[in-house]
Amino acid sequence: MEYAYDDQNIFAKILRGEIPNKTVYENDYALAFEDIAPQAPVHVLIIPKGAYVSLDHFARDASAEEQVGFMQAVAEVCQITDVKDGFRSIANTRTHGVQDVPHYHMHILGGRQLGRMLQD
Repeated sequence: MEYAYDDQNIFAKILRGEIPNKTVYENDYALAFEDIAPQAPVHVLIIPKGAYVSLDHFARDASAEEQVGFMQAVAEVCQITDVKDGFRSIANTRTHGVQDVPHYHMHILGGRQLGRMLQD
């Protein structure tokens, strides 16, 4: 599968500093920031700094260092936001997964009891 990356997407603009964000955590490989329309008391987006469209693209083409750095960012965000009672991580992908921004991103949601993920 080919992955065409649009460098004008909102997350690419955030990474370039063209759009401000409320940074929660940053390392060499990932940036984590508060969602502008939170769906839970804790709602943080974590994005890789590389040009990856989706989770499967990142898993296939990101270097081991990028993948480890991203997962370390996930761990740090969970510690910073104190979601010790539990959280949900979501990566919406393409049309059927309702992906709004074509840059891989993981949502970390927590801070309260969350409902079932999918309803019939």
